Amino acid sequence: MILPSGLVVPDIVVADAGATAEDGVSIDAEAVQLVVERVTPGNKTMDRKLKPQLYAEAAVPYYWRLEFDPAPRLITCELDAGPYVETATALPGSVTRIEKPFPFDIDPAGLAQPQHRK
Repeated sequence: MILPSGLVVPDIVVADAGATAEDGVSIDAEAVQLVVERVTPGNKTMDRKLKPQLYAEAAVPYYWRLEFDPAPRLITCELDAGPYVETATALPGSVTRIEKPFPFDIDPAGLAQPQHRK
């Protein structure tokens, strides 16, 4: 994803139809509606602090973060005139309904633990 501050690689991107650049790989931030980061032990600071700050500066409306420690959960955030504001936390064992940027039901208990490379 191309931000004003440079290139960033989110784990998942939801963008406007036809948003990929001519190279078929990169996407301009203006077309991005949602980014999702999967927090892994080696990227905690990047995924929790630095990347959300960069996405907010680029005015990406929604940021979701998948956490796996101590249990799978999804934290959803929405841009609110500055930094992201947490809007919901989906916890394992119950279905949580997310309304924005699109209706979405999730029970994080079904999410797989990320595999660690050795």
